Amino acid sequence: MHALNDAWAAVNAFMASGGPVLFLIAGLTFFMWTLIFERIFYFNKGLKGDVQGAMDQWEERAERKSWNAHRIREALISRVSGKIDDNMDMIQACVALAPLFGLLGTVWGMINVFEVLAITGGGDAKQMASGVSMATIPTMAGMVTALSGVFANTYLTRKAERETQLLEDHLTMDH
Repeated sequence: MHALNDAWAAVNAFMASGGPVLFLIAGLTFFMWTLIFERIFYFNKGLKGDVQGAMDQWEERAERKSWNAHRIREALISRVSGKIDDNMDMIQACVALAPLFGLLGTVWGMINVFEVLAITGGGDAKQMASGVSMATIPTMAGMVTALSGVFANTYLTRKAERETQLLEDHLTMDH
């Protein structure tokens, strides 16, 4: 229990050293990874049912060569593809926002440094170091969040494209 309290104190000290923007980045990171895990869960659990439903609807059709059949096939693919692409744009937006939030932290920290300079004339090195810390830590946190999001988003985008292509290949017009 004592180790848990020590760990919690270390996390609180780290969060405080990054200023209020670090909490914003932490919230963005949590939100982004929640969406990423939701997509991974969907690809592993929910997608099979959606693809099977589209394939069953297609297999029930007696004819598959008419203009109307082509439009129905496109609609089935579009419906499943829309479900595959859910939240992908939001993940990309979070990836783009993370470094911007880090930059906001940099500005916040530098304002703190300039404030210390204006008040003390540069004589309080500890306060200035705190401002530099407030400028640096959110920048790094924003970049780490963005990089992890880029890797996850690349994986999910490739998986989504592959699953959409597989669905297109399964809905054949061979009747």
